[in-house]
Amino acid sequence: MPLTFIDTNKLPKKASAGQGQVTEVLNEALCGARNVHGSLRWLKSAETFKPDVADKHQLIYLMEAKGCVPLHDRDYDAEKGAGIYLGPSEMATIQAANGVTLKLFHLVIPQIPK
Repeated sequence: MPLTFIDTNKLPKKASAGQGQVTEVLNEALCGARNVHGSLRWLKSAETFKPDVADKHQLIYLMEAKGCVPLHDRDYDAEKGAGIYLGPSEMATIQAANGVTLKLFHLVIPQIPK
């Protein structure tokens, strides 16, 4: 299988209704990926990202800056290098800290049938 190099700086960013800006970086059109979807997302102060609850596995990796993840009535501080795994039907909200732009990598993978 050949390698595909994608210059993510050349991909367009799209506004996402109160959830920052997003750029798809891993999909079938870009590199032939059929069973996975990846995107980069930028959140400014007070913006939040709440991934859709889905029958899929999701991984959210914090690439730059700091943020907060409220889970089970408690706020958890998160910074560069933190990862959040969401199993099927799980949900979370990520919020950028004040005065920063938070950069996230969001990977979505469908469940593999048994």
